[in-house]
Amino acid sequence: MENFRQLIDIAERGDDNHIVYKFKKDVTSENPEYVEIKYKDFKKDIKSMATALLYLKLEKQKIILIGNNRYEWCVSYLAITTGNMCVVPIDRALPEKELETLVKRSKATAIIYEDKHKKFVENILNQKDSSIKTAINMDNEEFKQLIQVGQDLIEMGDNYYNEIEIDSKKMSIMLFTSGTTSEPKAVMLSQYNICSNILAIGRYVKLYPKDVLLSFLPIHHTFECTITFLFGLYWGATVAFCDGLRYIQKNLQEYKISVFVAVPLILENMYKKIQKAIEDKGKTKLINKLVKISNTLLKVKIDLRKILFKEILKNFGGNLRVVLYGAAPMDKNTIIGYNDLGIELIQGYGLTETSPVISAETDKQKRPGSVGLVLDNLDVKIENKNEEGIGEITVKGPSVMIGYYENEKETKKVLKDGWFSTGDYGFLGKDKFLYVTGRKKDIIVLQNGKNVYPQEIEFLINKIPYVIESIVYQRKESNTDTMLCAKIVYDKDAIEQNLGKKTEQEYEEIIWKEVKNINQNLPIYKHIKKITITTTLLAKTTTQKVKRYEEIKQ
Repeated sequence: MENFRQLIDIAERGDDNHIVYKFKKDVTSENPEYVEIKYKDFKKDIKSMATALLYLKLEKQKIILIGNNRYEWCVSYLAITTGNMCVVPIDRALPEKELETLVKRSKATAIIYEDKHKKFVENILNQKDSSIKTAINMDNEEFKQLIQVGQDLIEMGDNYYNEIEIDSKKMSIMLFTSGTTSEPKAVMLSQYNICSNILAIGRYVKLYPKDVLLSFLPIHHTFECTITFLFGLYWGATVAFCDGLRYIQKNLQEYKISVFVAVPLILENMYKKIQKAIEDKGKTKLINKLVKISNTLLKVKIDLRKILFKEILKNFGGNLRVVLYGAAPMDKNTIIGYNDLGIELIQGYGLTETSPVISAETDKQKRPGSVGLVLDNLDVKIENKNEEGIGEITVKGPSVMIGYYENEKETKKVLKDGWFSTGDYGFLGKDKFLYVTGRKKDIIVLQNGKNVYPQEIEFLINKIPYVIESIVYQRKESNTDTMLCAKIVYDKDAIEQNLGKKTEQEYEEIIWKEVKNINQNLPIYKHIKKITITTTLLAKTTTQKVKRYEEIKQ
């Protein structure tokens, strides 16, 4: 499998009446109509849409795709890429000024969009320096009409779509990096890049046609796009579109989700809510006792978790068997907690530039603190190691990007002889297990030459019961002294529930006491010397990564 044409054929290898997508026609309705799309109809719509786009003379052109996680987005993505065009998925949550910059930088000639962006698109079409000439609204009848036009052309003998030879290794997907740095770069990926990644992940993580995945992370982002959308398709699974972040738990239940692709922040919040509900019902001791019994039975290969924790598992819909997560470290106790309940957590690590996965755990192969095994079609080496064996993670293999679009200077910085420099620091353990210690650009180099990885300390601070999130940064006191500081977002309600109402100064004293305890277990050069507390959440990208440069700038 080297391209998306082959991917679609593989996806349809089973029963073509099998359901590929489930969603509600109108989320706001009290009695919503549920829509189910079959694999055979999905494939037909892709071919019809691609034929219509080719009829509009868009072959070899770049097409912007901007919208929510929805059926029309998925049809458009595969119609563009299997029709010998290049798709440019863009974050729908970006401010209009940023959207405008990215659209112009892409040099795309067409845009497929949602009604929400209608005014923005009208504005772009009227600008002289914009290359956009064709605009297609997903929410209009014209989208359906376009599919119908393509279908009519096929019925009249238009066979051009079938005759196109896909160059699997040329740029077919252009992705802008998520913006944790000030200037997003345009990553050039081929269908071969992504297909090779899907095949490699498939040797670590297994799905089944009976599986149902929930799509809720932003679909323009490579993690959601590759893992939920394309990897789910590869296994012939069903994807249900989430009604929104507030409805995750409800959707898990009503769609009977068995595979959940998520980020740690969501999983930790869900787990905290369940723990609180157990506590409020006075069942903490009982659950802890059942966990001990269950874990003892597991040693002799008797698994009763689905029975013992049936009521708790109903919160996840009762069918959840595996959670695939990435993008940030997960609290060890949360991982153990989910596992105790019978929900398998599998972690992966990667970047947009690597299509995205570099390493992943399997259900049987895990190492605490690691980000899993390096995929078997990739090579990883650690460059410029320090005395602890920590250096920059570099990777080589078929899923590494072609380069950055119209940015030879940045491409040369990160790509040398096929080796991609990730910008992450870490080390390789035994048996190809990979450990990530922090981002290269985030490392704080002290006056004494010691390196501090802020994420390590943030991870410890975030485990404080009253802390939601934090960021560790440096402040130079003089030419010879650097002070480590932390900006901490605290949970006011959690403190008040446990300790009663406090003054602002008392809140700071409570948290500062916990930070001092953390300091005691760290080398002196890693001690936090000053904290700032707030109830305002840190600035983040749509994939919930903290915009460090913005926070540090402030």
